[in-house]
Amino acid sequence: MPTFANPVLAGHHPDPSICRVGEDYYLVTSSFAYYPGLPVLHSRDLVTWRPVGHVVHRPSQVSLTGLDVSDGLWAATIRHHEGTFYVVVTLAKGRQGSVTLLCTADDPAGPWSDPVTLEAEGIDPSLFFDDDGRCWFTACRDAAEPAVTGPGELWMRELDLGTMALTGPTHILWYGAMRGAWVEAPHVYKRDGVYHLLAAEGGTEHHHAVTAARAETVTGPYTTDPRSPLLTHRHRGAAEPVHNVGHVDLVDTPAGETWAVALGIRPVDGTHTLGRETFLVPVEWTPRGPVFAPDTGRVRLTERVPAGITGRGRHQDDTVRDDFTTPRPAPEWAGLRGPVDDLVAPHPGGGLTIRLSPEPLTSTGTPAFIARRQQHVRMRASTRLRFRATEPTQEAGLTVFQNQRQHATLALTVDAAGTPQVVLTAREAGAATRLAAVPITDVDVVLAVDSDESAYTFHVQDGATWTTLGSIERPFFSTERAGGFVGVHLGLYGTGNAGEAHVSWFEYSPAQP
Repeated sequence: MPTFANPVLAGHHPDPSICRVGEDYYLVTSSFAYYPGLPVLHSRDLVTWRPVGHVVHRPSQVSLTGLDVSDGLWAATIRHHEGTFYVVVTLAKGRQGSVTLLCTADDPAGPWSDPVTLEAEGIDPSLFFDDDGRCWFTACRDAAEPAVTGPGELWMRELDLGTMALTGPTHILWYGAMRGAWVEAPHVYKRDGVYHLLAAEGGTEHHHAVTAARAETVTGPYTTDPRSPLLTHRHRGAAEPVHNVGHVDLVDTPAGETWAVALGIRPVDGTHTLGRETFLVPVEWTPRGPVFAPDTGRVRLTERVPAGITGRGRHQDDTVRDDFTTPRPAPEWAGLRGPVDDLVAPHPGGGLTIRLSPEPLTSTGTPAFIARRQQHVRMRASTRLRFRATEPTQEAGLTVFQNQRQHATLALTVDAAGTPQVVLTAREAGAATRLAAVPITDVDVVLAVDSDESAYTFHVQDGATWTTLGSIERPFFSTERAGGFVGVHLGLYGTGNAGEAHVSWFEYSPAQP
């Protein structure tokens, strides 16, 4: 039986939501403060995904300025109804839901509409289109009586598709299966006349779990599925390769199967750096409701392919080299909190021009910075960079970026005497530590970082000579140490009051086992 490798979206792809239109599948994930926001991906087989656009792609849609990297656009849901795609999402500030936004598009590749602000509190919004064409909005929020019901509640209200506003009474659907845990990530599905409500409980860390309830009418009352949790790895030992499983969304295939997309992590010795990733899990419907991974009850790194799949696209373990020959960087690249087109742009002759900005990577603004996800624990990221600094406050280079307070930079700059050098700096909790500095004879160098289970090791090639500047332990970049909800990104940046750097190419190469 043919198989595929989980995760189907490696690296930072959390909170997946999915819908199908004919033979085509579309998926969105959280993007937090990265911009453009809410990547939209397309697949014909559920296994191989290709980015096609972003829901948030104009500054007029949403302002992310001033936000922590782990705030911003949280846990969107994508749905399709009568030729229109809908995405609802929470804009979070200070780790709390701020406003709920609804965007629409005729084409999932965009353009997407300016958002409509819905009268909705809480986080993790979702939409359900019933057989009669009515649309129902669900989300989670603080419970009115937490001492009685537990800390969170799932609620529902009708969405008027004509006015794009919530209307009618609010229905409290459910308080979760585990009353001492927050309930979130609601999605409603209808099967054989029964409404099934899936949710996530236990937080998005080790105790993450999928729970369920069911009802005869869409607005309830919902009764807890006594099998809850239906999917979790909370009971698995440290040797389990996938942890923190939850936040599922379901999709039916043309072949009649049901599959779930779920988030999970792949920790190494108790810490993870790649972020929350998207896994694909088979689902079987029974009279009792959905059964996840019916053969094993767990999310596996190797899984059978969905029925009817005949071909495969580019494998995500391939080396990727970007020469920046297109008018804009590829959709895998993103900046922070807003567009960087005036700061980072492909050069007419090939390569990438980075115009230095005084906005540092440590700020909550929009620095001269673009990055792509790290997708493999073992990998090499390298770039050829040409930059002639005139003072020590100017620098350009490569960064291993966890968040604005926790990252490392490998930078071309000059010392106080004006001698060109490459400097390795680590920043933790905002405090900078210079780890190494080596003089260079040429201002056109190759910068590289290798990572494995133990460390990130930084190198420079000056002419024909390679020099290793040092290593930083891998857990330094982990979510467990840095906090937040994002995975490591590998970026290019430039900081200073003036000047330009030129990037000839960037290469991301997974290390072979």
